[in-house]
Amino acid sequence: MQTELVRHLNSNQPITLKEKLKVVYELSIPAILAQVSDIAMQYIDAAMVGSLGAVASASIGLVSSSTWLLAGIMFSCATGFAVQIAQAIGAKRYDESRNIFRQGIVVSLIFSITVAIIGTLISPYVPIWLGANPEVIPGASIYFAVFCWFYPVRQIMALSQASLQCSGDMKTPSILNGLMCLLDVIFNFFLIFPSRQITIFNMQFQVYGANLGVYGAALGTAFAIVVCAILTLYFACIKSPILHLTEKGSWKLQPYVLHEARRISFSMALERVALSGAQILSTRIISPLGTVAIAAHSFAITAESICYMPGYGIGSASTTLVGQSIGAKRHDMAVSFAWLTTLLGMAIMGLAGVFMYFYCPYVISFFTSDVQAAQLAAQVLRIELFAEPMFAASIVISSALRGAKDTFVPALLNLVSMWGVRLTLAYILSKSFGLSGVWIAMCIELNVRGILFLIRLKSKTWLKRA
Repeated sequence: MQTELVRHLNSNQPITLKEKLKVVYELSIPAILAQVSDIAMQYIDAAMVGSLGAVASASIGLVSSSTWLLAGIMFSCATGFAVQIAQAIGAKRYDESRNIFRQGIVVSLIFSITVAIIGTLISPYVPIWLGANPEVIPGASIYFAVFCWFYPVRQIMALSQASLQCSGDMKTPSILNGLMCLLDVIFNFFLIFPSRQITIFNMQFQVYGANLGVYGAALGTAFAIVVCAILTLYFACIKSPILHLTEKGSWKLQPYVLHEARRISFSMALERVALSGAQILSTRIISPLGTVAIAAHSFAITAESICYMPGYGIGSASTTLVGQSIGAKRHDMAVSFAWLTTLLGMAIMGLAGVFMYFYCPYVISFFTSDVQAAQLAAQVLRIELFAEPMFAASIVISSALRGAKDTFVPALLNLVSMWGVRLTLAYILSKSFGLSGVWIAMCIELNVRGILFLIRLKSKTWLKRA
């Protein structure tokens, strides 16, 4: 049942750099591929909806920061239990890891249903609060509502995926995310567009279409998530050699587990609120600049996601590596893996930034035929790409510290950086430079944030939380 990493950590033998790189590679590649699938879904939705025009794109782009906020809170709740699972596995307490997983399922359902109800009730007002133009409000409202309707399904999938990853199984979530991407294309194909004729190999076919537009894009993504959430839960609860719940165990909520989950999740949720709340206010700053600016901002963010995708993938691996090292009482290995994954993330995201700088016009043209929005998106994205290495540092280090249960200080660092630097500069610079000013502020802030996290990692004080 032991993973190769657990055997290494409990062998009392020194681990060579080659062995460390092998473990990092084996965990990171599937995690990055999982991120590829997630980003591909964003690209698919952006491209399919983008073909409907700037208003449809702006409808999704307007509420994207709000859905990211809810997704971040969802991820925080899942991580509160997944990190404990990683440390229990590192200590070879496998029965305990399964009981933690059970408690995570119970708490996740209660929490996510509550959020879904609240989100649905406020969905008509969210676009108005964000200062949307009248033509954007209907699509933005329904897109946010559909996201909330399926929030419990997303929450259970997030918990199952995070738990599988922290158990050392990165491949299963990667494969299922790939399937989710394919299903998203299929569902969107039938739900977004009207019935039409298509030509394949000089033969014409009549294809049914629901003609639901933005609503169809939201439902297509949701249906894909439902299918993959069921499969993810099956592989975690039945097929996983470590997490499987086929044997007797306790579903009773234990105070210590709940306390640790609350401590980890609350700090992470605070961090996500700081980040997403700032993004929401950034959207509020951008809204008066017009529909084209909102659409361009959304396209640029979606295009940039291909750059930070490796960072989040390596970050997932870093959480597992540090968490299991801490559980095995190998603090030296926790520090070593944290630095190794951070440097790797900075190198890969830096190279991705160079690639995107030259090819972003072609990437953005994939999303839209609106020339004005596409040109503005490429212009602002090139400003921010200079911050990719430091952005990587903040992503991977935050994930590494999470594996040591150090989440409060990273939340404060994000709060100071986003609210003290980005929003202040964005408000000031947007007055003179428009959307470009907002992205200049973003570039400066990401560099500041990366430096703050590197200082935190170097201090080693985060080990005291382990």
